[in-house]
Amino acid sequence: MNTDTIKKKAMNAILEADEAEAFRITDQVLKLADKDTLDALLYGFGEGNRMMGEAFEKGEISLPELIYSSELMKNAMARVFKKIDIREIETLGTILIATVEGDIHDIGKSIVATGLKLAGFKVIDLGRDVPVSVIINEAEEHDVDIIATSALLTTTLGEQKKLEFALRERRVREKYNTMVGGAPCTARWAKKIGADVYCGDVSDAIKKARELMKNGK
Repeated sequence: MNTDTIKKKAMNAILEADEAEAFRITDQVLKLADKDTLDALLYGFGEGNRMMGEAFEKGEISLPELIYSSELMKNAMARVFKKIDIREIETLGTILIATVEGDIHDIGKSIVATGLKLAGFKVIDLGRDVPVSVIINEAEEHDVDIIATSALLTTTLGEQKKLEFALRERRVREKYNTMVGGAPCTARWAKKIGADVYCGDVSDAIKKARELMKNGK
């Protein structure tokens, strides 16, 4: 089974909310024990999740349908965790990830965190509704390489800008790469606030985190 087939099957499993198929393709990939096929699986799941998000924004699906597809993806990725010893994966770097203060949405962020772990990163997940001060203090304590934040509401987007300002105010901005994501985020927003990169989904986050670690600060 080639990587294009894996991507398509994983994506369709999410779009069709077919948990049995998601588990089946996951198990097939795990038997191959190959990094490229695992990347393809993550990409397919991520693409399906992204398309479901777009469908929800267009009013084509309901909120329960969106939540179900996201939970399905989380369950499939949890299945990967049960069969792969993360300690055996080379650590590419350390990433702190959190949903910003005032925002209790956790599904998308959790999916990205899981994908990053499987891709070889050490991930410190602070959860949701996390104040800027806590994000910075934890980043300092754990000496992370990347700070990633998610904002799912337009009303909480400002917290990502607040983080960039606070990092500069504390004179530690140069120590970290910053990644931003979430439904209302865009590449333009990332550039405007001074974040290093914008990530649209889990596969995008993995790709850009690898690039950041490769290129350095």
